[in-house]
Amino acid sequence: MGALLVGIGDMKVGRAGDVITTLGLGSCVGVVLYDKSAKIGGMAHIMLPSSKGFDASNRAKFADLAIIDLVNLMGRAGARRGALTAKIAGGAHMFSGKADNVLMVGDRNVAACKEILRLLNIPVTAMDVGGTFGRTIELHTDTGGLNIRTVGAGQKMI
Repeated sequence: MGALLVGIGDMKVGRAGDVITTLGLGSCVGVVLYDKSAKIGGMAHIMLPSSKGFDASNRAKFADLAIIDLVNLMGRAGARRGALTAKIAGGAHMFSGKADNVLMVGDRNVAACKEILRLLNIPVTAMDVGGTFGRTIELHTDTGGLNIRTVGAGQKMI
């Protein structure tokens, strides 16, 4: 059983027995893809909704690039694109006040991820998004279960 840690603006793919984790999702979004029959899972820690106007040398930072790259990585690992399902967590409002209300980065990240998954015909089977708290998520590739630990609110499996 391997432990794979996904950093900010990073992505990883694992096979049965692996646990893929990312820490500290605030306004960032963790997108998890899973192929149940192949028991192959992947996770991206996405910071921004779009690469337009930014240096996209790190494609994993951006929803519009990271999700496509994750699908391709999973395909190379043996996952079937038509079998992929998605789960999304994060997209919180981490700062109170006018700046957060204007930027709404968490909301924009969630909306962008959902739209890209829709365009790719990958169904979103579960979400834990919004709020004002950070999250740590763990994908268990044996089952496809996503364990979510929330600061001050415990944990749950989706």
